[in-house]
Amino acid sequence: MTELRVYLLIEGLARQFAAAMATPTRARGYPPLQGEHSLIIEVAPALAIHRVCDLALKTQPDMEPGLLYVERQYGILELHSYDLPRLRAAGDAILDGIGRRAQDQLKPRTLYADIIDDVSDQHAIILNRTREASMLLPGQALLLYELEPALFASVAANEAEKAAPGITLIDVQMIGASGRLFLSGSRRDCVAARDRIDEVLGAVIGRSPGK
Repeated sequence: MTELRVYLLIEGLARQFAAAMATPTRARGYPPLQGEHSLIIEVAPALAIHRVCDLALKTQPDMEPGLLYVERQYGILELHSYDLPRLRAAGDAILDGIGRRAQDQLKPRTLYADIIDDVSDQHAIILNRTREASMLLPGQALLLYELEPALFASVAANEAEKAAPGITLIDVQMIGASGRLFLSGSRRDCVAARDRIDEVLGAVIGRSPGK
């Protein structure tokens, strides 16, 4: 019995998010490009993700898998393409094959969100040591999110960039017990990004944990 934890269809990858997804630590397969569409799925048990991948690629062989990852408890697959109808068809094949619907996924939950104004020099330096995207500059505002399931940090990052094009993606952590997102810029951009993230996550249809 395969549990569908996350089913995310992200239309139109933004420039910074696509670049972050294309880094060697993220794209273990084919790197996505700006403007492509992405389907990200998480299931349990972890090894069931290989059946998910098989269902997608045998139905739509032209799909490019950017990430196929088996962690301790969950399996994760990312597929991308410029052809949105075919990507949707791959998603439908996956759902049919595992006997699930998109709304069977978990509803995202925000564990923490904050905007820190006028980041200090020392704070920026120590955060930049562990970043995987752009640098945080002293004096900027810093938008922080912690979410579960972790993969919802991906759609949060992409939507934030669309809502506030001047914002900078510092880091997006989308694998693990919870997802974390670090964005910087003016306070105005951070507020616009925060409001869009809350709007998008609040509209996701899904089940509560344990159901």
